[in-house]
Formats: sequence, C-alpha cells, structure tokens
Amino acid sequence: MSFLRNRAGIIIVGAIGFAIVAFLVSDAVQMGGSLMNSNQTEVGEVDGEAISVLKFNEQVELNTNNFKQQMGQSNLDPQMTSYIIENTWNQQVSKILMDKEINRLGLQVSKNELNDLITGKNPDPQILQNFGDPQTGQLNRVQLNSFLDNIKTQDAKSPVSIQWTSFLLNIRENKLAQKYNNLVKNSLYVTSLEAKEDYNQRNRLANFKYVNLEYASIPDNQAKITDQDYKDYYNENKYRFKNLQETRTFEYVVFDANPTKTDTADTKAIVDKTAADFRAATNDSLFVSINSETKMPVSYVRKGQLEAALDSAVFASSNGAFIGPIFSNGQYKMVKVLNIKSSPDSVKASHILINPATEGGVDKAKAKADSIAGLIAKGASFSELATKFGTDASKDKGGDLGTFARGAMIPAFEEVVFNGKTGDVKVVTTQFGVHVIKITGQVGSSRVAKIAMVDKSLASSSKTQQLAYSKATSFLSTAKDGESFDASAQKSGYSKLIAENVVATQSSIPGLDNPREMIRWAFGADKGDVSEQVFEMGNKFAVAKVVDVFEKGTLPLEQVKKQIETAVRNKVKARMLTEKLTAARNGASSIEQVAQKAGRPVTPVQNIVFANPVIPGIAQENKLVGTIFGSQPGKLSEVIEGDNGIYVFVVNGFSSPAPLTNVFKQKVQVSQALVQRAPGEAFKVLRDKADIKDNRVKFF
Repeated sequence: MSFLRNRAGIIIVGAIGFAIVAFLVSDAVQMGGSLMNSNQTEVGEVDGEAISVLKFNEQVELNTNNFKQQMGQSNLDPQMTSYIIENTWNQQVSKILMDKEINRLGLQVSKNELNDLITGKNPDPQILQNFGDPQTGQLNRVQLNSFLDNIKTQDAKSPVSIQWTSFLLNIRENKLAQKYNNLVKNSLYVTSLEAKEDYNQRNRLANFKYVNLEYASIPDNQAKITDQDYKDYYNENKYRFKNLQETRTFEYVVFDANPTKTDTADTKAIVDKTAADFRAATNDSLFVSINSETKMPVSYVRKGQLEAALDSAVFASSNGAFIGPIFSNGQYKMVKVLNIKSSPDSVKASHILINPATEGGVDKAKAKADSIAGLIAKGASFSELATKFGTDASKDKGGDLGTFARGAMIPAFEEVVFNGKTGDVKVVTTQFGVHVIKITGQVGSSRVAKIAMVDKSLASSSKTQQLAYSKATSFLSTAKDGESFDASAQKSGYSKLIAENVVATQSSIPGLDNPREMIRWAFGADKGDVSEQVFEMGNKFAVAKVVDVFEKGTLPLEQVKKQIETAVRNKVKARMLTEKLTAARNGASSIEQVAQKAGRPVTPVQNIVFANPVIPGIAQENKLVGTIFGSQPGKLSEVIEGDNGIYVFVVNGFSSPAPLTNVFKQKVQVSQALVQRAPGEAFKVLRDKADIKDNRVKFF
C-alpha cells in the first residue's frame, strides 16, 4: 500500500504508452528462424539486442500484477494471460526499436528539462494525475514537495525509491517519444495541389449507367481452373502472399470427459449432504473455509454483486434464510443469509497504516496504533499524524482514502467503515498491517446482506476422466503418422477439427480452453508429424497432427492454392463473361444496345465519388470507379473486369463541386489525417526493417 503501488495503473499506462506510442498497427510482430532451436535463455532478439527470458518474465509479472489490480481479479484465464504476454512483448520490441532510433537521431531530455516536467510551470500529465488537486485540477505543490522531501530521506534501494526512479524514467521516455513524434509530424507537408485533389475526390460526383455480368451467374463447376491459371494469378499477386510470421495448420481429435449423468447425480448427492450440514453448522466462517471452493469471506454484499438468480433470492429473503443449492454456470451454490440491513452506499475515510514488519511485530504495531488513536481522541490532528506515522501513499494526503463503495476494500476494513458512523476512530488489523481509521463521511443508504456462501463445481469423476483418456491413448497408439491418423479417425468415427494458420503465440483454438501445450508442440514438429502424447485441457483430451507449415516469407503456390481458389475461378469466369460482353459491345453505339444484346438491364447510378468507390447493390469496385473518373462523358467504355463481375459503362456527366475557397483549411484537414497516421506508419517502417526473432513459443 505504497504511493506508487496505489498508482501502478497510471504508471504502467505511462510505460506502455511510451512502448506502444507508435505501435498503432496491430499486426503481430515478425518471428524468425527455427523457433525451437534458438537460444534457450532468450525470449527474443531485436536487431541484435537480446531479450532475456529472466527480464521478460519480470516484466510479465509486473504487468500481470498491475492488470489484476486494475481489473480487481486474483486469477486470470489463459486468454488474459496471453494478452498480457503479447502486450509485454510489444512493449519490449517497441522500446528497443524506439530507443535505437531516438539515439540515432540524437534526441535527449536534459536534467533541467526533466526537473521542469516535475516541478515546472507545465508539469508532465503523470505528475498532475498523481499530485493534482481533484477539486481544481491543478498541481498540489505542497503534496508534491512533501513527497519529494520524503524521497530524499529514503535509501536508494528502498522500494519507494526504486519505484520513483522507474516513474521518472517513464516520464523521460514519454518526453523522448513525444519529441520523436513531433519530428515525424513536422516533416509532413500538404501542398495546395494535394488539398484541391483531395477536395475533388470527396466532392466531385459521377453519374453513369452500366451493364454487368456477375461472376455468380456461372456455376463454379462450369469454370474449370488449370494449373496455368493458378500460376498466372500467383505471379501477378505474389506480393499478397508474404507471410509476416511462421504459422502452422494442424488437425486434432478431441475426447470429451464432460460430467456424465452418474457424475451429476453423485455431485448432487454430495451437494445435498453439504447443504444439510451447512444448515446445521454453528461456525459459518469455518464451514465456508473448509467446504467452499472459492472460499468467499463471510461479508456484506450489495444488490447486484451476486449472479442474478442468487441475488434475487437473497434480497427477497429475511434474516436466517437458507437459499439453494442453486445450479448456475457449472456450480452449485448455497447461501445463509445472516443479516439484512440498511447501510451506506459509499464511505469517505482516512487511515494511518502501521507496518508490523518495521515495528517488531503485530502486537507492537497494534500498541502504536492504539496510542495514535488515543492522541486523536484528545484532539490531535489526524492529518498530521498520518503524514508523520503513515507508511503508505495516503500519508501524503493526510491519510485520505477518498470515497469508495462496498467491494473496494478488504472485508475487515469494510466491516469497520460501513458499520460505524461518521467521526468514529477505529483500530483494525488486516493482512496489510494495523490501521487507525477515521470515518469522515457516509453517503446514501441501501439494503445489504451479510451472507455465508458455499459453492461446489460440477466436475467429472476420475472414472469419466480415465475413460476419455483411455480412448485418446488408444487412438494415439494407432495414429503413428499422418496417414494412420486419418485412417484411424475415419475407422473409429472420430471427427477431426482443424486449426488453420495458428501463430506461435496464439492462446485459443476452436473447441479447446487452453491449447498452449499443443501449439508449442506444433511449432517444434514437422509437416505430417503426429503428437507423441495426449494433450490434457480441462475436461478434454486431444491428439494432433501437423497438416502444414507456413514459413516466414513469400509462401509458395502450393500452400496458397486453397486460399486463392475463388479469386482464380473468378478470373476464369471473367474470361468467359468477357467474351460474351465483348460480343454484345461490338457494333453497339449505346449502352442500351449493349444491354439488349447481352440480355441484361441498364443500371443507372447517381452521385458516386472517387473517395467512396461503392456501387449500390453490388459492393466496392475500385477499378470500375477509377476508370469511370478517368473517362469522357458519352463514350461507351471497353469491358472492365471488376471484383464482382465485368462491366461496360457510359458516363452521363460529372458534377463538379463549388470552387475551393479556403485552401488553407483544406490543407489543415488533410494534414491532420496524415498526422494521426504518422506515428504508426513511422514505427511500422522501423519494425518492418528490423530483424526480429520471437522465441516466446519455447517458454509460454
């Protein structure tokens, strides 16, 4: 409960803000080389600078703890964990690349400049967030100076000093990033010609008529694709098939071990007995700690804190009621309602935290807290005593904790402040230490319920688990290679699922909760390999086979054939339809004659702009609209091959917008759009040019 820990969310946002200040494009960072054969102590490398797994893990742990504090969660699911690891990786890559570029450019933040960002006339936003007066929004210089004086008395290796140093580094790095971004932004310039062109592209209107033949008009089985068709399309569009990072496609067979009817009946019998014992229990806290899975403390809850069915039942009951068992979200829950009463909606309080570790134990800390409470009772200033004796961040605010609702503090602390009255001074011991608490205000009033809750999950029995595992191992014993994997699955009637284009850091695949072990295996295997083990994921067991390996770089034709099949077939259809529409156009002097010969209607279109090339009723047709704006009115066009079909058109005319009277304003608008994209685009260039090796799959 220190200054910087309470503000960890703000500080880490600052850190990540710098790290990803230009990382606006969410493409995954490139991976390199043979993933499973690289250095066993490095999680990655950026332009020759190694990222050690030890330091990376430290940063992951820091970000994880911060995430838990911000979200109010003690446990994270695999997807959240994967998200944190990905963010941490992006932090590291971004920081290294930005540091290299900033050093190359010679950008610096001097000591005087840093001091000015802390105590100057225009302090850094992070300083304002942490030391600002919430009433005025201005910097509270008394509070800031008090904190700085306190820092001077701290040992350089103390947690507070280390955190403050890290905080200052974040401010410095943010300032460097700001300078770099300003350098990029200030290098942009929009000419008057560009501003006028942008204005025309957004406001010049085209009116035209067209006749089209859609690719969908030809059944797929009538459009035969040759190998040459594939080659031609591939060679013309090779730039589309650049794989930024290695991916794998694998098939897998899943064996479920979900609870059976017998498991459900057995669990229900245990729950019913537990409920009977719970009703008769005289020590509810002890019973909950022994029998509940989540072990929610016996405490007051406000309406809306529990899940809907349980919440309604609790607040419709009276003191002494027993509710449940209720089954919801895979759990049986039962509740004793111990007390229902009216309580403040929120409380404003201050505290002085005494740390037992520095006082020689809890007893001595309690004795000191009692002495402080005695001084307060005699009229001493709570605020002054908090500043003098407090050991957490609130000391810099005279112990003020602000206003908070139920659920914001730990139960023992809440029990005191929500059950007391304004003006009370209490001493309470929690896992954080001994608190001297003063209730300075209570707001509102609503019903709360003190409950004791026991829950038990519906789980599969060991017999059910073993049966599913036995099926999986039996299948694995017959699936020695790719061919036998397929044959055995077909013979046994097992369905094969497929995970396509999986990246090494992916956290989920269809049908499985936490497939990281399987994904890690896939990235160490070759095409056609079958896993040598059964993967266990909760109530599911799986056996996998690698179908394909897509290396980093331009993918070969054989690996993209399936991906481009529709586009290639449309090319074949375009040839077939072009012959028909060309015949209809030949000799025609009007669009109506083309329509008559082609057996298609003439479709009029009004008010299309170049900047939004969407044809009503069809889709986006860039080539068609681009050709239209480069055509002469009244002239019948050649056949145009689009994305959805082929077209012949005639332009009726263009409606030019009013002359641009304020070129400067238009330049500013275009420039603003460029400025918004500039940091991301600049960083994308740095990233694309960098040699980045991502070995995370070895460790996570």
